[in-house]
Amino acid sequence: MEPSDAVPALERYGLSRELMRALLRGVHLGLYILDEFGRIIMVNPYTERVLGRSAHELIGADAHDLLHRNPDGSKLPRSKCPQLQALGTTDSVHTEETWFVRGDGELIPLGLMGAPIQLDGRLGAVVLFYDLRRHKAIELEQAAHLSVLEELAGRLSLMAEISTVLASTLDKEEALRRLTRLVVPRLADWAVIDLLGPAGELRRVSIVSGNREDNARARQWEGALPAPDDSSDSPMARVLRGSPSILLTGQELACLDGSSFRVFQRRLLDYIKPTSVVIAPLRTPRRVLGTISLARCAPTPDFDMSDLSLIDDIAGRAGLAVDNADMYEVQRRIAETMQRHLISPLPAIEELEMAARYQPAPRGSRVGGDWYDAFPLPGGLTALVIGDVTGHDLQAAADMSQIRNMLRTMAWAERTSPSQVVARLDEALPHIAGDLMATLVLALAKRCEHGRWWLRWTSAGHPPPLLVGDDGGAVFLEGAEGLLLGTGLSLERTDADALIPPGGTVLLYTDGLIENREASLDDGMSRLRRHAAALAGLSLPEFCDEILDRMRNDVMDDVALLALRPRP
Repeated sequence: MEPSDAVPALERYGLSRELMRALLRGVHLGLYILDEFGRIIMVNPYTERVLGRSAHELIGADAHDLLHRNPDGSKLPRSKCPQLQALGTTDSVHTEETWFVRGDGELIPLGLMGAPIQLDGRLGAVVLFYDLRRHKAIELEQAAHLSVLEELAGRLSLMAEISTVLASTLDKEEALRRLTRLVVPRLADWAVIDLLGPAGELRRVSIVSGNREDNARARQWEGALPAPDDSSDSPMARVLRGSPSILLTGQELACLDGSSFRVFQRRLLDYIKPTSVVIAPLRTPRRVLGTISLARCAPTPDFDMSDLSLIDDIAGRAGLAVDNADMYEVQRRIAETMQRHLISPLPAIEELEMAARYQPAPRGSRVGGDWYDAFPLPGGLTALVIGDVTGHDLQAAADMSQIRNMLRTMAWAERTSPSQVVARLDEALPHIAGDLMATLVLALAKRCEHGRWWLRWTSAGHPPPLLVGDDGGAVFLEGAEGLLLGTGLSLERTDADALIPPGGTVLLYTDGLIENREASLDDGMSRLRRHAAALAGLSLPEFCDEILDRMRNDVMDDVALLALRPRP
């Protein structure tokens, strides 16, 4: 029946011509109407297309017998038919999934709704349905897109964690071990990292498995490896010579022998039985530093090209981390050499016991702007200096060296009060470096009558000296405070004096000892005074060591200590 034929036929049921045409042409769902016996009396074109049946075939047929089936194709009992249920109630019915059989015999899933209607005083039903295949296809497409987004988010998260791990330490081998523990098992079942040494030797620094028992056994494959021959065509040799990352399938792995395959020793290869391996270079713009090899074993899916790209990115980041660690190590050796030459040994003075300590900052260069110094002057005087130049690098160390040498020269030439020497030094600073700023304490110690010792000092923006008695009393030597060096302001500097009691200790220190991000400077000074008082009875070297040890949890900066104790 054509739509134009269906309209007058339905008018006898009290349905208007306009409503019929709207239902037939305007609804983008399957729609048909049942009479009181469950027979189809009208269908729209969408129903014909989805069910693969013409209107002539559908109209007049029993809808349930013709269309409704179980998912396995068997007939559904009439008592369970939702479209027939709509005939016997005044409420609408709905089912999220039911199965109809098309004209070609194909079973299709549908979502179905039925509602009763009055047809010329008799009860019928209108049935709407939609094709779940299209909805399922959309759901599958959305699920696929979601899966891609989740995978991308996971990879971005992994890369962020890898960047954090590689930046967490300047010990390159420890950083690489942390890296392998991160990528296994998230990206691979096994991870191996081999590094080239200065002479071209090859050493396996880390091998990790996702299985704890395998991990213990894997250590036997760590250590020195034979260097790949320059003419070797093995995957390992090619990558070390600059080839891009290589993906090896299980079939390709089976063709490799132990003599040419340098990523895994033959015993390791036989033990883990990988089905897929990626070998990527730890590369910098200047050179190849080694390789990272990731392996997957059954039943883990093999690596694909997207995995290869990801691993190549990981290897590049690891290469830069190794290169940075190498450069840091070179700088550290230079810095330690400079430190040994920049900080002078303490003089041997018969009547004075002295001890000093220098502790570099936890991070950064091993040398900085903190320094101590002690040297004898004519007239039985001993000069004591503790200072801190801004900065924590080799430039700060060079600035510190200039200030130290100039201060020594001026103290010897002036032979005057500490405040006058520091004032002259401050005047000279602009001629050394325009932006240089520093703090220091310069003190002069001298033996006076009755074997007691006298101390005169001045401070240029530096924490005050600490005087510790042998009875456990401790007091900061206040007074003589002045501006730090390098401000360009001409203000008068002053001196202060104190007597050192028998058995007393004078401690000079830099602010790194008392500064803490989570506490005030006053709290740090209180802690120092409390610890120093408790340690008063120790020998001077033990006293300095214990002070550093007890304040260590708070130390975030370079620290220099200089302690003085008159001999009995």
